[in-house]
Order: sequence, then structure tokens, then C-alpha cells
Amino acid sequence: MMTFRFASPWLLLLLGIVFLPAAWPKLFKRQARPATLRYADTSLVVGATRSWRIFARKLLSPVRWLAMALIVVAVARPQAGQTQQIIKGEGVDIALALDISGSMASLDFEPQNRLAAAKQVIAEFVAERPYDRIGLVVFARNAFNQSPPTVDHAVLLRLLDEVKLSTELGLKDGTAIGLGLANAANMLKDSTAKSKVIILLTDGVNNAGQIDPLTAAEVAKTLGIKIYTIGAAKPGQVPVPQPGFFGPTIVYRESELDEDILKQIAQKTGGQYFRAKDTAGLEQIYAEINTLEKSQVEIRSYSRYRELAWAALLPALILLLAELALRKTALRTIP
Repeated sequence: MMTFRFASPWLLLLLGIVFLPAAWPKLFKRQARPATLRYADTSLVVGATRSWRIFARKLLSPVRWLAMALIVVAVARPQAGQTQQIIKGEGVDIALALDISGSMASLDFEPQNRLAAAKQVIAEFVAERPYDRIGLVVFARNAFNQSPPTVDHAVLLRLLDEVKLSTELGLKDGTAIGLGLANAANMLKDSTAKSKVIILLTDGVNNAGQIDPLTAAEVAKTLGIKIYTIGAAKPGQVPVPQPGFFGPTIVYRESELDEDILKQIAQKTGGQYFRAKDTAGLEQIYAEINTLEKSQVEIRSYSRYRELAWAALLPALILLLAELALRKTALRTIP
């Protein structure tokens, strides 16, 4: 990362001394009565052209002030540097398994639906873990790898932003929790990280896929993967948008969340189960997981600076020499 600084920035205060003589006549200009004198007829010189020397002579003082200002900047020692970070240790390899079934459109996580709230909170979670490799699996009736584990979180967040409900994608609806876990475990099976974690978020009951959730959890345990499970659903009747002839309508349905199976999955792998009833609760859950799974990373920063004083001194010298030469030759004044 490129940086810029002055080694002695306090010396820049001398710029005030440099420009004070230039500003003094304007700041303290007195309104004096103009002098009068008798003069000869000037009609003979009305058509005479004005010499360029008269205009150029007015620039000599500003040129000198500019040169002196550049000298002050050079004395303050401007420096350009290159900052490097050396990272020792390793982060956590994380696979995010996100439910995109139709029920994630429920509006109990106001003002958003469940999926939109989950995407927002997950994005904040990813931003807090810059040194971890994070991948993303989405599942409904089937499971799909949205992003492999990566430290390029800009790409991951872009892919997360593209996630939509299965109904919007034209996919068959359903909730294949076991299949989602299996895909996430497969994503981490070749990981060499000391800590491997799956964070599963769902709002329903496993009703699709050929892999039982507990079987998938057993596989994850064998691979040394810890699973945190999150049930994202408000208990009781929740509003769900339903397409209709005259546009979407709101109907109320009972939340179906298999908390027992989610608890068993977490316990089997040494993880924890959480229940989120609104967006604020979901944020707290991911914040807690963030504290539970700390990356063992040591960061050291090194900066190397190079002096740039010459970049100010060289033009200052040229300006001073030019000003002196012009003042003694073409723009000299007669005593």
C-alpha cells in the first residue's frame, strides 16, 4: 500500500512566514488620497503598445515566493512509502450453508424477508473475518456450491448478493438440510486448516434430498469439522407473500422448524445451536460465532520510505535562477 507523509510536518508552518510579505500589502492597504501633479499632454502616446516587460516584471516576486515555498516543503522532508503486511499463522476455513427454499420469503424478519436478512448479516460477518477462507453453499430441494472457499471476499460477497429464493430461480422447492451439509463438508474435506467450521442457516424441516442430516453431521465430525446451526424463524403464525391473480397477497402460515435435529447436528460435531427470531437476533448470533471462532493470525506491518525533497528543491532552484537571471537582464529596473 502506497503512503505519503512529511517527516517534519511542523516545519510547514514556515509557509506562513513565506507568504506573509506577499499578503501584507493587500491585508493592510490604506485608502490614501492619490497624489496629483502637473503632466504634459498624453495624447501623443495613446496608441502606444504596452511592453511585455511591464507585465512580466510583476511576476518576479510571485516566482520568488513560490520558490521559497518549495524550499520549505523540501525542508519538511516529503516521503513516499510502501507499507507491507506480513501475516503469520492461519485463519479459519468456513463453509456457509444457506437455505433458499420458498419459506425463506416469510416476512417475520421485518422489514425484510428471512433470506434478505440472512444475506445482510452474513455479509457483515464475512467483512469481520478478512483472513479466513470462506465458501458458500445454497440449498433448497438440491444443493449448489455458490462459491468455493476463498480469501477474495469481494467475489464472495458479489456471489452472495446474487443469491435468490428457489422459487425466483425456477427451482423445485424443498429443504434438503442433509444435502446442504454434505456439500459444505465436501467443500472443506481437503482443507489443511486447524479449524474447519460449517455455519448452517435454515428455517424449515428436512424434507428433500437422499442424505440424512445426522449422517451428514457424522461425516463432518469424521473430517474434523465443527457445525454451528441456526434456526431462523419466528415461532407461531408468520406472514408469507403468495402470488395471486391481482398480484402478491399475504397469507399466514405456521413456522415449521425442526429444532431437535439442528441441536443434534451441532452437539454431534462440538458446535452450538442458535435460534433467531428477528434480524437483531440473527446479528447477535453471527457476532457470537465470530467471537467463538477466532483466527490465529499475527500481523506485522513494515514501511519503507524514500525521500522526495529533491522533487521540491529542483524546481525551486530553477525558479530562483530564472528569477535572478531575468531580474538582472531582460527585466532589470533602472535606478
